[in-house]
Amino acid sequence: MPERAPIPSPAAASVLAAEGLTKIYRAGEIEVPALRGVDLALADGELVVLLGPSGSGKSTLLNILGGLEAPTAGRVLYRGADLTRADDAALTAYRRDHVGFVFQFYNLIPSLTARENVALITEIARDPMPVDEVLDLVGLADRRDHFPAQMSGGQQQRVAIARAIAKRPDVLLCDEPTGALDVATGKVVLEAIAGINRRLGTTTVIVTHNAAVGGMADRTVRFADGQVSGVVVNARRMAAAEIVW
Repeated sequence: MPERAPIPSPAAASVLAAEGLTKIYRAGEIEVPALRGVDLALADGELVVLLGPSGSGKSTLLNILGGLEAPTAGRVLYRGADLTRADDAALTAYRRDHVGFVFQFYNLIPSLTARENVALITEIARDPMPVDEVLDLVGLADRRDHFPAQMSGGQQQRVAIARAIAKRPDVLLCDEPTGALDVATGKVVLEAIAGINRRLGTTTVIVTHNAAVGGMADRTVRFADGQVSGVVVNARRMAAAEIVW
């Protein structure tokens, strides 16, 4: 059985940390709080699942950690540097060089092959991985010359994962990566993400509303009403194939 652990305090030594993050959306005079003082620290090489129902704040937190949104209050530290003080150019460099994103929908370019979709990233990255090597890592060596329309949903999502990691990011942020997939295909995608985490040591965050996915993580961070409601540390990470949902 997993043991329960206290919510860790953010630290500059972490690869990525949130300190007191608050996010309030405004529509006229109406204020909608999405985050209410969230603290979270992510260690190098860790795989963390952010678990909670829709509207609990987990995707908002992911977007702020990835530099896609700014918090209303609080700080985000990337290896000790305060991203909330960074200008647009610095945030663009952070997203380009250090963060990979995987979303529920694959966002592949239909007119490009798997290889060409991944190559788009390697052409602008500072120290990219060879495209064929990345596609091999996600089990698509035999699909590299196929177009998205010639691939299943799970294969397309694995191309999206390959594209995200081709630049060797420190952090991989995955927002409901199996949300559009059936159970069997979802497990293949989750195993691809876990494999990247194991082989490359990429700090990985998976946002999901599926509690079963938490079994494959080092830690599961539960969200409710814009706050961290608990943290579970797993003594052993399950393989994706072991997950039952």
